[in-house]
Amino acid sequence: MHELGITEEIISIACERAQGEKIKRIVLEIGRLSMVLPSAVQFCFPICSQGTSADGATLEIIEVPGLARCKSCGNQFQLEQAFGRCECQGIDLEWLAGEELKIKEMELF
Repeated sequence: MHELGITEEIISIACERAQGEKIKRIVLEIGRLSMVLPSAVQFCFPICSQGTSADGATLEIIEVPGLARCKSCGNQFQLEQAFGRCECQGIDLEWLAGEELKIKEMELF
């Protein structure tokens, strides 16, 4: 489960940015194509944040849908997973959105 390491890194970055202040809430964007399970990050968060500035903080996760453009016909469409097929049956796709994994917002006490 690589989400444990990812969650630890998110907390590390947030605590560094908080500069010793207590973190009340973190808003995280996770793209559906990022191969990161939001439920696993949510599960790991309370464990990983113990003893840090984020201990007791709320984690809000915004799931960003995948968006792709077909290189054959130019059609844009949503992707739910890292592979797909356009209506024209094209499989050569350019990902436009959905790979995000970022701290969008942070609220301090």
